[in-house]
Amino acid sequence: MTHLFDLFNPAPDNFGQGNPDPTKAVPGLTYIPDFISQEEENELLLNINQNEWLSDLKRRVQHLGWKYDYRARNIDYSMYLGQLPSWALNIAARLYDRKLTTDLADQVIINEYKPGQGIANHVDCEPCFGNSIVSLSLGSACIMNLVNLESKQKIEIVLEPRSAVVIKDESRYKWSHGIPSRLADTINNQYVRRSLRLSMTFRKVVLR
Repeated sequence: MTHLFDLFNPAPDNFGQGNPDPTKAVPGLTYIPDFISQEEENELLLNINQNEWLSDLKRRVQHLGWKYDYRARNIDYSMYLGQLPSWALNIAARLYDRKLTTDLADQVIINEYKPGQGIANHVDCEPCFGNSIVSLSLGSACIMNLVNLESKQKIEIVLEPRSAVVIKDESRYKWSHGIPSRLADTINNQYVRRSLRLSMTFRKVVLR
């Protein structure tokens, strides 16, 4: 019998080593490796997979706290789902207590990425969410692309399992971010195949 966590392929030990630090090139970008422990990752995966998945997009998603309308790029009072579950709120509180986020996040979107799946470069809805966006990676490692909206400068950042990337201030509003849709990434001349990856995106809802 295949255990849930056998589906996740950890990255090599030197997966992110030897690459220029992208946080120096993108103001407001912060990368924290091993933001959670492996035990915490396992607990999060168990809790997430006990919830109902939605198939609104090509990938499966979950909305916690507030539902987000992807097509209208809007959130209103009718979309409130209730307080974040404790296992998500604990992470949001840790981010806020460490001053990594401007406000305590009250909305989480969970995305499931199978090998070959990604998300186009985008800027999270400015009227809908506050200054801080945090993506917590569970499972497989991958590369995130960041592109400057004016100069078109492109930066790559390795998202390792259990890492958190904080996007706020200039990186929030003047750079887009996305995950290339591909089966593998090349890091330090290593061909690293992707496996199943989940991302938890923490945001503060702004109602107007």
